[in-house]
Amino acid sequence: MNELVSRVADKVGIAPDVSEKAIGMMLGFLQREADEAAVAKMITAIPGAPELVAKFNGEGAGGGGLLGGLMSSFGGGVMALGQQLMSQGLGMGEITGLAKETMAVAREHAGDETVDTVVGSVPGLSQFV
Repeated sequence: MNELVSRVADKVGIAPDVSEKAIGMMLGFLQREADEAAVAKMITAIPGAPELVAKFNGEGAGGGGLLGGLMSSFGGGVMALGQQLMSQGLGMGEITGLAKETMAVAREHAGDETVDTVVGSVPGLSQFV
């Protein structure tokens, strides 16, 4: 298990396998939605992150029942990601903790400027990180 997964699991209080999948889903979402150059730099800088994106990118995308359908009709975005993470058994507090801790690790490896560009390029993300 890599540093990012174990650190998020410990800090948020979730199982490592849930942490791994949730981080992969979140980074995959960012790869699809955020500033392309900045997110590529960020993901590449975090040890193990490219593998998590490759393994879980697209997990939970689409589907989501009625609420997922409604969210995607409104563009999806951060709310759709939240719904996907909730379907993995995470509560709002855990999702916020996951986002904050993942971005803290990203800042350590990719720097504030890169992470700020990523966060600023996704509408509504800044309120969670």
